Amino acid sequence: MTRVYFVRHAQPEHDWKEDRTRPLTEEGKKDSAIVLEFLKDKKIDAFYCSPYKRSMDTIADAAAFFGKEIITDERLREREKGLDGNNHEMFRKRWADHNYHEEGGESIAMVQKRNIEALNEILSDNTDKDIVLGTHGTALSTILNFYDNSFGCEDFLRIIDWMPYIIELDFEGDKLVGKHEHCYVEKEFKDNQRADKK
Repeated sequence: MTRVYFVRHAQPEHDWKEDRTRPLTEEGKKDSAIVLEFLKDKKIDAFYCSPYKRSMDTIADAAAFFGKEIITDERLREREKGLDGNNHEMFRKRWADHNYHEEGGESIAMVQKRNIEALNEILSDNTDKDIVLGTHGTALSTILNFYDNSFGCEDFLRIIDWMPYIIELDFEGDKLVGKHEHCYVEKEFKDNQRADKK
């Protein structure tokens, strides 16, 4: 069995303009300690990650603890957002129609396709190993939806404030055989393009 511990990043600096280089807040850096605390008694064989700074920084201490390099894959990055892409109306539109996206943004289907392609390669390269995969809220949600098509907008909104968040998916080959939510820190998701929470 191959275990994949998906780690959604800790709280980022929401006012940072460039998505790829967005750092963690001071609180987010402290909250990342939960990742090492959870993983340190596990046997981790490899670390994979989105190339975005906030995801890499969330798992960096754990990778260092195990003496592993973080292997980045561009396909694991977060959804590309266009104008006015992060508000409840847009969340619901995208989850209602996985091919819908705002101008300049990616659809759920587009994000899912590249994330699953990357995950399948990682699973193929790490049979019967335990790995950590640093990810994002939407990217992770598209993966969860791929294996359970009942996962939708409400499920996405349930985890939107969990930063960091660790969920384990267990595989035999490329078939999902188990899922376990482990831990999270609740932090309000803020974005200057997001409407007020309901």
